[in-house]
Amino acid sequence: MAEEKRIPELRFPDFEGEWETRRLGNLGQYLGGGTPETSVEEYWQGDIPWISSSDISDEGIHEIKKTRFITKEAISNSATKLVPKGAILMVSRVGIGKFAVADEDLCTSQDFTNLVTHENEYFLGQYFKARSKRFIRLSQGTSIKGFTTGDIKSAKFLIPKTEEQQKIASFLAAVDERIRLLQNQKEKLERYKKGVMQQIFRQEIRFKQDDGSDYPDWEERKLGELCAISKGQQLNKIELNETGEYPCQNGGIEPSGFTDKYNTEEDTITISEGGNSCGYVNYMESKFWCGGHCYALIEIRDSVTLSFLYQILKYNQHDIMRLRVGSGLPNIQKRDIVNFKIGIPSTQEQQKIAALLSALDEEINGTAKAVEATQKFKKGLLQKMFV
Repeated sequence: MAEEKRIPELRFPDFEGEWETRRLGNLGQYLGGGTPETSVEEYWQGDIPWISSSDISDEGIHEIKKTRFITKEAISNSATKLVPKGAILMVSRVGIGKFAVADEDLCTSQDFTNLVTHENEYFLGQYFKARSKRFIRLSQGTSIKGFTTGDIKSAKFLIPKTEEQQKIASFLAAVDERIRLLQNQKEKLERYKKGVMQQIFRQEIRFKQDDGSDYPDWEERKLGELCAISKGQQLNKIELNETGEYPCQNGGIEPSGFTDKYNTEEDTITISEGGNSCGYVNYMESKFWCGGHCYALIEIRDSVTLSFLYQILKYNQHDIMRLRVGSGLPNIQKRDIVNFKIGIPSTQEQQKIAALLSALDEEINGTAKAVEATQKFKKGLLQKMFV
C-alpha cells in the first residue's frame, strides 16, 4: 500500500514510474525575512514590496496584496532580504499553510521562510498548498507555533522529474486562469448592477408605461408602513447542530448553525439587528429559524412587491448600517428600522425594476456557481495529481 502512494492516481500518459523522495533542503536556497524599523519613515517610502502573512491569500498561490513598500536602505539595515521573482513564499508562523509564488522581487516579514528553487516553482507552490497540512504538522508541539528553516529542510516529499512538474504546472495554470476569468466576470457584473441600481434608485433613469407615458412620481414611505417587522428568538447552542433541516439566521451573512425547527417562512427579507454584520440585508429562500439578533420583514403590504423591497433595501444597506447604536456590541433599535424611509414607485414600475435587477442577480449567481464548481474541480485534481 505504501508503494502505491509513490505514484499519483491521476497522471499524464507521457510519464510513468515512481516519484522520487527528496529532502526539501535539496530543492534550492532558503531566505528568511524581517521587519525594518517602523519608526524610520524613510525606510517605508521606497518601491520594493514588503509583505506580511496577512497579505497572502488562503485561496491560491497567485494572490499577493501589496500595500507597503520599502527602500534598499531598509533592507540593508534590517533582517529582511530581497526575495527574487519566482521564489516560493512560505508562511512559517502566524498563518502556516499559506503559500504564494513571488511575481516580482520583494521582501517579506519574519513570518516567512522563502524558497528560491531550481525546480518548477509553480508546481511546488501548488503541491505545497495542496499538502499544507504537512507543514502545519511541522509546527505542532512548538511554543512559537511555527517551523524553522531546519524543520523544513529536513522534511521529505515525493517529487517527480522536471518535465512532469512543468506539465502539471502548465495544466493547473490553465485551470487557475479559468477561475480568474470567471471571478473577473462576476466582479464586472456586480459593478454593472451597482451602477444600474444607482441610476434607478436615484431616479436618474425611469421606466415607461407600455403606452410610453410616465409612471407616477415615487412616494417616500417608512419601512414600517410597508411591512411588519418581527425580531427573532434566540436559540441555545445545544439546540444547534450541523445536520438540521433549517438554517438559523442570526443576522450574519452565513447561518449560525442549523436546527430541526423553524419559526419563519421561506421568501423572507432579514436585517441583522446586532454584532459585526449589524444592518446586513439578506433574503432567505427557505424556511428558517430567525434568531435573536435578526429582524424578519413579514406581512408585506400590497403597495410593495417583495423582490423590489429586497433590492431597494440592499441598495440602502449602508444607510441602514448607520442606524447602529452602541460601541462594544452595536445594534439597531426596532423603532429606527420601522421609521427608515425609502422611495416607492407604483407597483407596475416596481415589477419592472425588480425583474431587471433579479435577472442581473441570476447572472451573478450563475457565475459565482461556475467559480465554485471550477475551484472544486481543481481541488479534486490536486488530490489526485499529487502524492
